Amino acid sequence: QVQLVESGGDSVQAGGSLRLSCTASANTEKNYCMAWFRQAPGKQREPLVTIGSRDSTTCRESYKGRFTISQDNAKNTLYLQMNNLKPDDTAMYYCAAGPPRPYCFCVGNTYDHWGQGTQVTVSS
Repeated sequence: QVQLVESGGDSVQAGGSLRLSCTASANTEKNYCMAWFRQAPGKQREPLVTIGSRDSTTCRESYKGRFTISQDNAKNTLYLQMNNLKPDDTAMYYCAAGPPRPYCFCVGNTYDHWGQGTQVTVSS
């Protein structure tokens, strides 16, 4: 029912920045929990940031100051601003949507709609 399409992934040098976008087929950002995850080859999918009706959450303290989630409801678009990128940030980045909650969980199985991902590669 909800379709999500990520874009903005690229190959960048360490220390660079990217802004990923996730465009939804409906105004999901208004009512749904939204989140960004990433998955590197051979690793488990990792939650990064979430946003809900009341607040946003950074899933790990170490991400604060580097990863920031935002949304533009008029454009049905979710964003992930990534700064000071490191080689360890190399992964496929996914947008996810789930049932509305005041505060959204950093847990993958609480989201039931996923995009196909956008690749981020960070070179040293």
